[in-house]
Amino acid sequence: MGGLMDRRVLVWLCGLLLLGLTVGCQRAPKAGAAPPPSPDVVVAEVERRTVPIVREFTARTEAVPTVEIRARVAGVLEQVLFKEGSQAEQGQVLFVIQKEEYKAALESAQAQLAKAHADLTRARDTSLVDRARAVVDQRAADLGKARQDVNRYRPLAEAKAIPQQDLDTSVAGEKVAAAGVEAAEAVLRDARLVQRTQIQLAEAAVESANASIIQAELNLSYTTIKAPISGIIGKLVVDRGNLVGKAEPTLLTTMSAVDPIYVDFNVAEVDYLRLAPRIRLDSEGRAQAPAALILSLADDSVFPHKGRVVFVDRAVDPKTGTISVRAGFPNPQRVLRPGQFARVRAVVEEKPDAVLVPQLAVQEQQGARTVLVVGQDNKVVLRPVMLGERVGDFYIATAGVEPGERVIVEGVQRARPGIQVKPVPKLAANVGG
Repeated sequence: MGGLMDRRVLVWLCGLLLLGLTVGCQRAPKAGAAPPPSPDVVVAEVERRTVPIVREFTARTEAVPTVEIRARVAGVLEQVLFKEGSQAEQGQVLFVIQKEEYKAALESAQAQLAKAHADLTRARDTSLVDRARAVVDQRAADLGKARQDVNRYRPLAEAKAIPQQDLDTSVAGEKVAAAGVEAAEAVLRDARLVQRTQIQLAEAAVESANASIIQAELNLSYTTIKAPISGIIGKLVVDRGNLVGKAEPTLLTTMSAVDPIYVDFNVAEVDYLRLAPRIRLDSEGRAQAPAALILSLADDSVFPHKGRVVFVDRAVDPKTGTISVRAGFPNPQRVLRPGQFARVRAVVEEKPDAVLVPQLAVQEQQGARTVLVVGQDNKVVLRPVMLGERVGDFYIATAGVEPGERVIVEGVQRARPGIQVKPVPKLAANVGG
């Protein structure tokens, strides 16, 4: 029994040995077998060319100007002559306020002006002054006659040719005549003062009446409210039939000019220093640079019209390190409205002779960026690179690769440093695919 068990164990061990030899023979490479074929990889050449450096800024659309339409006089809102959300042209009538009260005020002011003109005409009448002047002339003539009598009687009285009483009477008459001249001149001065005062009062009344007419005409004109600009009218705030403008100018609606539309965005100081040479404004602040800004909307669509910078704020905000910039975009279809969020793309500078590496070729390993370079012998070399700005599907390489070198952009998982590969140019691969 024990011998039988030993023979079975021996047979089992021999079987295992034969099985191991068979498997080993199957796994052993055949002598003289061909090496595996080189894997296909897609390569692209490192380029050198001048590229634009583009920055994207978050922006908000603004309508300039935006005007609040208010009732400037009190009255019942009789007519609303527009449709909410419609386009209105400058000078178009939007509202009509009750006019009767203001027409009556204008007629009253015109009547006051007519009365003031009549009073001025009467004040300029010189008849009273002329009569006072005539009295002065008469009193002056009487004084002259009295003086002649005194001069004639004085030598006669001294010669005892006439009584002394006659001389005394003539002297007294001279004094009375002189007093009469002074009194008449005083009356003349009073007449002139009264006339001058009446003329000034009448002229002031004319000016006041003219001012009242101007104010009445203004108030009457305010009852017809016209569009101050061309733009889109917003929602109606007050319905027809309501009393408006009683305590303060009542807001009726708001309108905004949306063509062109403006976008406001903040630019970091570093980007502004790059962008500043491309911003050209004349002495009046009008944009001179060509339209080159691109606007992306909230749905990632690109606005079809390009814009240009029209305003740069006076200072950089020290809290944020940014400066406020405004750009204008044509908006003929009025698609853009105030308050929308958007993104502005701008070329901040041109980078000459930049060495460009495709983004697909760049790998990141433990914080280091590398590319797989295919040499002239089609062998793969792992190359660390230093990268700068990203430009579209490329990075600007500052060190690690040279223009004309081939880097792997597809099939990286099949390539290892040191092996030989079969490179296929990227364009040929795209055409074939």
